[in-house]
Amino acid sequence: MTACAIETAAGDGTPVWPTRAGRGAFTITANGAYAARLAGSGEALYVERWTLDGPEPYAVPLPLAQPEEPGTLLLPLADGRVLVGRRVDGRRHTFSLLYPTGPETGELVLGAVEAPGSEELVLLPPSPDGICAYAMCVGPDTTTLWLVAGGAFGPEQVAEVKGRCSGGVWLDRTGRMLALDRRLDDGPVKAVAVDLERGGEVTPLLQITEESHDRLLLADPDSGLLLIRSDAPSPGHDRLGWGVLGSLLPVRFPECLRLDDAAVTPFAVQPGQVLMPEGCGVALRIDAAAGSWVGMWRPSSRRMHQLAAPEGWLAGAGLWTPEGVLRLPYATAGTPCGLAHLEEPAELPEPVAALARPKVCRPVPLQQAPLTDRRPAR
Repeated sequence: MTACAIETAAGDGTPVWPTRAGRGAFTITANGAYAARLAGSGEALYVERWTLDGPEPYAVPLPLAQPEEPGTLLLPLADGRVLVGRRVDGRRHTFSLLYPTGPETGELVLGAVEAPGSEELVLLPPSPDGICAYAMCVGPDTTTLWLVAGGAFGPEQVAEVKGRCSGGVWLDRTGRMLALDRRLDDGPVKAVAVDLERGGEVTPLLQITEESHDRLLLADPDSGLLLIRSDAPSPGHDRLGWGVLGSLLPVRFPECLRLDDAAVTPFAVQPGQVLMPEGCGVALRIDAAAGSWVGMWRPSSRRMHQLAAPEGWLAGAGLWTPEGVLRLPYATAGTPCGLAHLEEPAELPEPVAALARPKVCRPVPLQQAPLTDRRPAR
């Protein structure tokens, strides 16, 4: 599974996807082939596309006559084009596709989405199909989902979900099932599944206790592994836990993922571990006063390995290979486009049955999720 750089958490503890390009945001396609970020300095910002699936990574600048704003939305597609979203007149968001055409940059205008002043528009993480791109317009009481690339006639509304939503995690390999963290009125945040092929039909996905805030951070369709943040073990204090989609077992909150003076956020899961969630490698971004570094952990282990990140790491960005190698993008003055490889230190995994169960109320089983078929993609 690939993932993108995660910005600092919102005030309620929700991770913020890097859909506002900013300086540190780096987004990778679901298949790991391409990535995109804003490059440049000062006000001379431009889109830069990275190619990651060749013998060596390389970057292609995609500048236009007008520099990009710091808040430009970016999303790479699997065909090498980059979706760009720009805010106009305070409420309109225009979308285009950028692509290299020899020494120049081509631009295909797709259309615009209206977002009233009280609503916030963000891009969802790259779709697993690599073709479509979705935006989420978040209002006080309703969240609207838009297909902004991959449709036949420009941006089109595909779903309207009651409540204020955040997050965004794909649950399958086709780009049909989307998990969102939803708050209804003043109630707790609960992860729900949204079926984009059934008009945005909503199904409960995760509820550990009735009062707890339960968010889904990452999901791996091959193994069914879910990475969860919840305050169920200690109300008012979020903990990082894991569960399995469709399982009757409770969510577990390993003590090794809890650091006193640092924030721990998962950003990538090892793919290809079909029906073996305990064996999936999980990459974690660790942020503290001293800086950011990398954690590597598997549910079958009670230990999290903490490793130094490469110099210039685009913090929170990376992808696993199915063989278990973690690849981290970095940029320095000497190497403006680099990809470091980290291997997990050798360790005999402990049986997952030995992991202690948290002393909290038994959660509602995750089999409420609409996805129960986790056969490997063909």
